[in-house]
Amino acid sequence: MSKEPVAVVGIGQTKHVAARRDVSLAGLTREAARRALQDAELTWADIDAVVIGKAPDFFEGVMMPELYLADALGAVGKPMLRVHTAGSVGGSTALVAANLVAARVHGTVLTLAFEKQSESNAMWGLSLPIPFQQPLLAGAGGFFAPHIRAYMRRSGAPETIGALVAHKDRRNALKNPYAHLHEHDITLDKVMASPMLWDPIRYSETCPSSDGACAMILTDRVGAARAPRPPAWMLGGAMRSEPTLFAGKDFVSPKAGQDCAADVYRQAGITDPRREIDGAEIYVPFSWYEPMWLENLGFAGDGEGWKLTEAGVTELDGDLPVNMSGGVLSANPIGASGMIRFAEAALQVRGQAGEHQVDGARRVLGHAYGGGSQFFSMWLVGDRPPDS
Repeated sequence: MSKEPVAVVGIGQTKHVAARRDVSLAGLTREAARRALQDAELTWADIDAVVIGKAPDFFEGVMMPELYLADALGAVGKPMLRVHTAGSVGGSTALVAANLVAARVHGTVLTLAFEKQSESNAMWGLSLPIPFQQPLLAGAGGFFAPHIRAYMRRSGAPETIGALVAHKDRRNALKNPYAHLHEHDITLDKVMASPMLWDPIRYSETCPSSDGACAMILTDRVGAARAPRPPAWMLGGAMRSEPTLFAGKDFVSPKAGQDCAADVYRQAGITDPRREIDGAEIYVPFSWYEPMWLENLGFAGDGEGWKLTEAGVTELDGDLPVNMSGGVLSANPIGASGMIRFAEAALQVRGQAGEHQVDGARRVLGHAYGGGSQFFSMWLVGDRPPDS
């Protein structure tokens, strides 16, 4: 039996900020869920199941919050499932929900991801000891900076590339009302002049710590026919993982990421992603990961990704816009960051991205990664069903 086509008919986000002290975790998640329901013109009663995800619990100090979120998310008496794959969890959560619809287990599913980083300290929570190494790491940047240096050596990329990405994404964020960072006076010189945190990563080339949530309503063909607005259709979706450390691991371009992208493209019938995909929301917590992931995802050859950035290809009005919403560099509620990439891709093909809309976007990729570049989740959405 063939899979049921999966449609995105409702999307809701909170305004991502440094601290939402006016709401609890329950209030934060319910805000995003209600906005998704309103977008789909549905009620809690229309939801068959709820799938949620977030980053590690110690980021907030609240263990297993899903146990008390059922009431806030209309899940009392209904199936509720939590997903966890580190930083990629927002994307993985959406894919688990989509698979429930595709397998005809449920007709309409609410999926939601969230984080309230202000209630803990994720930077020091991520400062984990690495066996047989000196304890010199401070946050995720300390882990990823050597991999960026490896990419620079391998590709010959000039040191200005990271600043170009950050400048682009922060300007894009000014067109996105939900983005955390709205730096109206941002200039390339200001990015270049910002303090060096983890060589070669500057302060302005890093993601913020955000409070926020994102929700989507996924449904089958029958539900999509009732939707008040054109839906986004999932053309392909996949997850892959690999260990954090193993002999021969390529931290610059992990095989799990390559395999995940290849699976998505196969499902969607994509043979030339650079030409057949109209934009991408890519998980870029540190600016240098834009060119690195462009290569990993097959948009550029090895060592060529930075040339797309430098040439302006990834600008909002470029040939392959990347992170039109401002990306993770402009809003990073970690548990939700991957789902925001998926949701923003869906907004693009629905024509609902507002000021950061890409004209004529018909196929857009959403991407998330997590852990030590080990967990990957991606989907490709389009403006038409996969069998049309």
